[in-house]
Amino acid sequence: MSFIIYPAIDMRGGKCVRLLQGDYDQETVYGDSPFDMAQQFANDGAEWIHMVDLDGAKDGKRINDAYVIRAAKELKAKVQIGGGIRTEDDIQHYLENGVARVILGSVAISNPDFAIEMIRKYGDKIAIGLDAKDGFVATHGWLTTSDVTAVEVGKRFADAGAETFIFTDIATDGMLSGPNLAAVQLMAEETGKSVIASGGVSELADLNALKALASKGVSGAIVGKAIYEGRFTVRDALSEVKN
Repeated sequence: MSFIIYPAIDMRGGKCVRLLQGDYDQETVYGDSPFDMAQQFANDGAEWIHMVDLDGAKDGKRINDAYVIRAAKELKAKVQIGGGIRTEDDIQHYLENGVARVILGSVAISNPDFAIEMIRKYGDKIAIGLDAKDGFVATHGWLTTSDVTAVEVGKRFADAGAETFIFTDIATDGMLSGPNLAAVQLMAEETGKSVIASGGVSELADLNALKALASKGVSGAIVGKAIYEGRFTVRDALSEVKN
C-alpha cells in the first residue's frame, strides 16, 4: 500500500491558520491566501491536499468553500475537504466542483443515518473524520466531547461501507509531540479500513513510524504545523516515504 502525505490547510477568516489542540483562542496565522498555499504544496509535488474550513466546523455551514473549489479546479493535486459539511447539498457542491473527497465529521456523530446514506450513495468520495479526545469522539470544531469512543464509531461506519477514515488525536494536534501511534493502529485494526493519521507529526521519523503501520491499514499522514514551522518541507516528506 502506498503511503500518502496530505499537507494541511486550515482556513479561518480567509487565512491559513493552525490551532493548538483545536483551541480557537490559540491561533497562529501562516498565510493570507489558502489558494496560494495549496498551489505551493502542489508545486512541491503533493498528490493530495487536505483542507479544513474551521469557520464552517464551528458554525455548521460552508464558509471558506471558494478557496477549496478554486484549488480543486486549478491544481493538479487532489483536494479533500472537511468542516461545515452538514447536508447532501454541501457534499454535491464540493464534488460537482472538482473536490475529490468530502469528510463528514460532526454530522457523522449527530446524524449517523445520514452519513451512512451518503457513504452508500457516494462511495469512496466520502471519508469519515473521527477526532478523539482521550479516546472519545469530539465534534463541532472539537468544542463538544461525546460519550462514544472513536473506535466504536469507526467500526459502525466500516460495517456500513466507509472505506476511508481520518483519525485525529486532539491531544497531539498542533503540539509537534509525535503522533499517537497506538491509537492510529488500533483504529486501523478495528475498522479494517484505510486510516489517515492526523496530529502530532513533528519530524520525518514520525512519518516513517506511521508508514511502518501501512500493512495494518494506515495509508497516510496529514501534516500541518511541522511544515509551517520549517521542520521539513513537503518535498522532504514525499521523499522520505517514497522508499
